[in-house]
Amino acid sequence: MSQAPLQHALSEALDARGVTPAQFSELMIRLLDHGVLCRSESKKEAELYDRYLQIPELVEDYLSVLHIRLHHERRFTSLRLFPPGAEIPGEADSEDGFNSGLRNRLSQQEVALILVLRAEYDKSLRDGQIDEHGQATLPLEAINLASKNLLGRPLPEGRTERDALFRRMRQLRLIRSDGDNSLEDNETWLTIRPDITSLVTDTVLSQLLGDDNKPASNDDAEDDKEEDQQ
Repeated sequence: MSQAPLQHALSEALDARGVTPAQFSELMIRLLDHGVLCRSESKKEAELYDRYLQIPELVEDYLSVLHIRLHHERRFTSLRLFPPGAEIPGEADSEDGFNSGLRNRLSQQEVALILVLRAEYDKSLRDGQIDEHGQATLPLEAINLASKNLLGRPLPEGRTERDALFRRMRQLRLIRSDGDNSLEDNETWLTIRPDITSLVTDTVLSQLLGDDNKPASNDDAEDDKEEDQQ
C-alpha cells in the first residue's frame, strides 16, 4: 500500500535529515505523552532532545496541525508543550492558569506548590543562588515555610499525599529530589529547575508577592553576575 501524500512528504523530509519515521514517532509520542522533555533528566531524554535539534521545523509543523505549541528553552535545553489557547511562557488557560501537559488538569494543591516553587526560585535568583544550569537548590523546610507565608498553609503532612505531590513536580520536570523516601525529612534539599518560569508568569508572581516585589529574571541575574565580576 502506498503512503498518503502527507506521510510520504514527511518521510522524505526526515530521510533528508537522517531521521527515520520510527525515530520521529518515538520523539513525538514521548513529547505528547509527557508534555515536557529535559536534556539533563536522563540519557534517553538527552537522545530525544538532540534528535529534536535535527528536525525542529518538522516537529513544530506537526504540532501546529494540532494547534499545540512548543516552547524551546535553549539555555536550559528543555522542551515543553502548551495546548491550544496557552501563552508561552505563561498561564495555560484562563481558569486556573495551568495545564499539566495535554491530558490532565492540575489539582489546586499542585498549582499552589508550583506558585510557591516559582516564588522561591525568584528569591534565589535575586540572591544569586543559582547554579550554572539555572537551578536553585534549597531545603524542603524553606518550601514549607514559604507555603505558610504565601498561601497560609503548610505542605501536606501525610506521607502519601506529600509523596504524590512532589512526584508530580518531578514528572513535570520542575524539581529534582533524592526520591520519595526523603520527603519526610524537612532537611531534605530540593532543586528547582528553571522551567518553573515557563508555567508562572512574572505578572502572576507579582500578584502573589505584592506590587512592591518585582520578580527577577534570568537575564537580570546574569547581568548582575557580570557586573560583580567587573
